[in-house]
Amino acid sequence: MTISYNWLCDYLPVKPTPEELSVILTAIGLEVESLERFESVKGSLEGLVIGEVLSVEQHPNADKLRLTKVDIGNGEPLSIVCGAPNVAAGQKVVVAPIGATIYPSSGEPLTMKKAKIRGEESFGMICAEDEIGLGASHEGILVLDPSLQPGTTARELFKPVQDWVYEIGLTPNHMDAMSHMGVARDVCAWLNNNENTAVYQVRRPGIHAATKAAQPLNIGVEIKNTEACPRYCGQSITGVKVGPSPAWIQHRLQAIGVRPINNIVDITNYVLHETGQPLHAFDADQIRGGKVIIQNLPAGTPFLSLDGKERKLDAGDLMICDGENNPMCIAGVFGGLNSGVKTDTSNIFLESAYFSATGIRKTSVRHGLRTDAAVRFEKGLDIGLAPFALERAVALINELAHGAPASDVADVYPAPAAQKHIDITYAYINKLSGHTYAPEKVKNILCSLGFTVHSENDTELRAMPPLHKPDINIPADIVEEIMRIDGLDNIPIPEFVRMVPSRQAQPDKERVKEKVADYLASNGFSEIFTNSITNSQYYKHLDEDTLVKMLNSLTSDLDVMRPSMLETGLERIAYNLNRRSEDLLFFEFGKTYRKEEVGQYPETAHLSLYLTGQKLPENWMHKSQPVDFYYLKSFIGNILQLLALPAAQMTAANIHGLQPAFEVSVNGKTVAVAGGVDPRKLKEFDIKQAVWYADFYWEEILKQLQTKDSFYEEIPRFPAVRRDLALVLDKNVTFAAVETAARSVKTSLLQHINLFDVFESEKLGAGKKSYAVSLTFQDKQKTLTDQETDALMNKLVKAFESQLQAEIRK
Repeated sequence: MTISYNWLCDYLPVKPTPEELSVILTAIGLEVESLERFESVKGSLEGLVIGEVLSVEQHPNADKLRLTKVDIGNGEPLSIVCGAPNVAAGQKVVVAPIGATIYPSSGEPLTMKKAKIRGEESFGMICAEDEIGLGASHEGILVLDPSLQPGTTARELFKPVQDWVYEIGLTPNHMDAMSHMGVARDVCAWLNNNENTAVYQVRRPGIHAATKAAQPLNIGVEIKNTEACPRYCGQSITGVKVGPSPAWIQHRLQAIGVRPINNIVDITNYVLHETGQPLHAFDADQIRGGKVIIQNLPAGTPFLSLDGKERKLDAGDLMICDGENNPMCIAGVFGGLNSGVKTDTSNIFLESAYFSATGIRKTSVRHGLRTDAAVRFEKGLDIGLAPFALERAVALINELAHGAPASDVADVYPAPAAQKHIDITYAYINKLSGHTYAPEKVKNILCSLGFTVHSENDTELRAMPPLHKPDINIPADIVEEIMRIDGLDNIPIPEFVRMVPSRQAQPDKERVKEKVADYLASNGFSEIFTNSITNSQYYKHLDEDTLVKMLNSLTSDLDVMRPSMLETGLERIAYNLNRRSEDLLFFEFGKTYRKEEVGQYPETAHLSLYLTGQKLPENWMHKSQPVDFYYLKSFIGNILQLLALPAAQMTAANIHGLQPAFEVSVNGKTVAVAGGVDPRKLKEFDIKQAVWYADFYWEEILKQLQTKDSFYEEIPRFPAVRRDLALVLDKNVTFAAVETAARSVKTSLLQHINLFDVFESEKLGAGKKSYAVSLTFQDKQKTLTDQETDALMNKLVKAFESQLQAEIRK
């Protein structure tokens, strides 16, 4: 959030320096992320003076140049060469003498130096308005009031605004500080706690009473959705003259990054950033039926918004409508094109309302409209602020746009907000904060922030949070406010640390689990939690003595602790298939159990994946593709890569319940098994579609992990080298065998092996096929030479020939 120093100081009873204020803001939790200087005129006309042109002569060597003598009030007149067609003796002008820097409206700054122009010396420059940033005109020099005295500084004459702008990193619980008055309230609370000389309060802006219009313009207000709009205030104003805002409002808005538009819109923006209450001005002549209705419209209703786009409304969008139910504004988010203030608008209806934070957030995100008003509504506002902000804006419109109030304030507030009561003991404050606060200090801080102390005794008090702090709900919130205003730096560091430091085991098991779970969830998997107690009938193939049996089973179907993750997962798949949910990606972190010796019941941790159905939902752009082994394999590889494990090897295996079945090995250790669920096993669960399954031995995975915090390493600076081979092999040779043969050549330079083509033809010979494989080599310390790569390739070729009886296709 952006705050102007000059603007903020209007509401402070004292004026700290910008640096002092920066320290105070950071101390009370409104962390200052940057402090930058703002100038309404770049350079603030520093070094420029008012001069009088004493004489003008034709330049002897240039038709369009003049030789001038200019008095700048410090003695001998300056000789200046000037090319302006309107320069004349007796004029009062702006002069940039030698050493002064000018900042043009466009272009780079320029510092004046002694110059020789067409053979004549020039000791400065007579300036046009665009050359010093005062405008865009370059038709001639800027001619000033003849009564001005030479030597007067241009800064003194034009009074450019200088300000300091704070960028505050506002946390979500400080919605009460999303305005200049809100920040001023916290600063005053800090001053009251740290200055013992006075009681400081926010200086509220004075509001003069405006004379009412001769002709009334009454516009009624009806709220049909009081849950989404608990309070709505509005007032009619007639005789408005729409035009540019005065310079002081424009400069303040520009300082905080808001573009001035016209006096009416600028006033609503000014009051928004002053008080924190959003306002909206409607063209009153466009409100049909003489009534404003706050309601929801049917889904699909078209609405032409202020940016000229037609938007289709959702049934959840709260709308401001006229008496004929025509939408005029998306409540709290964005105005309409037809109902907004235009240059010829003379009558307006000014809105100041409170809308539900949840509804505004949903509508804002749904339509992609992140306006200043929406941001404040979605954070939560002071429901009691609406009438004051409306009164403040009406007074400014009366003063700056000549508008006169033409109706009483319509304040529809069907269910006034109940003030909360929070009981808190001084002992709890001291315990939670780690600091002993005197009761008087506690009450002083709370009252400075707007709390009301309802009752108190020696040990506790009952506090009522103000409406501008809707985030205060429990005693801990009050403790936070006390600590914040008193200063977190005042919390003493104990002499003794009353805890035992512990070393965090690496790798962090929970962190690894969350990392994998996040990856799977982001790729469409749903996490399941199945019962560890299951049916012993699933495990007739196992030795009964290895099963962990329940001594007092509740049912005959739940009589053992599961020795395998597969069956309980298949139960969940069958459950979902029976309810027409056919495309399933599940994962589960769980344990299996077995009985060994007497009293020994080891538990083994697992991560299991279950895939069935189609890869993608049915769509005209994509053909239906069922999940398959290669789809499962991609997730296995990605999980291992995510955990920075070395490349895995997959070899065929004989595993009960899986057909086909494979073991996944890393560094010679089996870390997982995978494959398709055997049709006979599927039949047990009445599953009629293929299911693919992977079971990671989680404890073995953790053993393989690095013991440092980071799973990352620097990307090698040296290029990789790729070589391709075409191997003629027997048809029964798998690619896994090719990988195994390649890995048998002990080298760290072989980074990757990939199969990119399989070719079968009688031309190769009976029972033969061709694998086209790519081999990627990389040295992290240097660039590989052709000789080194050729040597590696020769070793690999020999391994393929000796182990697989491969022929190399030339």
